Amino acid sequence: MTGPIVRRAEPADHPAVARLTVAAYEADGQLKGENGYGAVLADVATRAETGEVLVAVDEATGAVLGAVTFVLAGTPYAELSGPGEAEFRMLAVDPAAQGRGAGAVLVQACVARATELGCRAVVICVRSGMAASAHRLYARFGFVRVPEKDWSPQPGVELLGLRLELPGRG
Repeated sequence: MTGPIVRRAEPADHPAVARLTVAAYEADGQLKGENGYGAVLADVATRAETGEVLVAVDEATGAVLGAVTFVLAGTPYAELSGPGEAEFRMLAVDPAAQGRGAGAVLVQACVARATELGCRAVVICVRSGMAASAHRLYARFGFVRVPEKDWSPQPGVELLGLRLELPGRG
């Protein structure tokens, strides 16, 4: 059995990406009192205009298992990245497909894309109450806490900054 493969999302993928992203955030308890963030998550077309929406698909069936938005500093969806840094946001795996490696291949694709573009680091933010499995995934790739990147988009939502130095770029 082969693992998921990553490719750039096509417009035909957008409804599946919207559904699974909202479902994953809801399943993780991240949309409680979220002030419209579910609508932002579901607006895949807008994200795709200014960033790269990548999908992890089942190689055998073509089913979309997960998605992520990769962005560069200074673009509309960039929240943490500065010069020479890339970031990814809205990493989500369909709750029914979790545990199949989709999250890991999406993180790897973002790291590879940042390296290809000559970035020196990748930064992300995670909600402080996010599932331990997500924190383990990022730690496995070498992301470390960067408290000076912590921020809060609204009261009660604390986001923790993480950073991965890219080899030979630091």
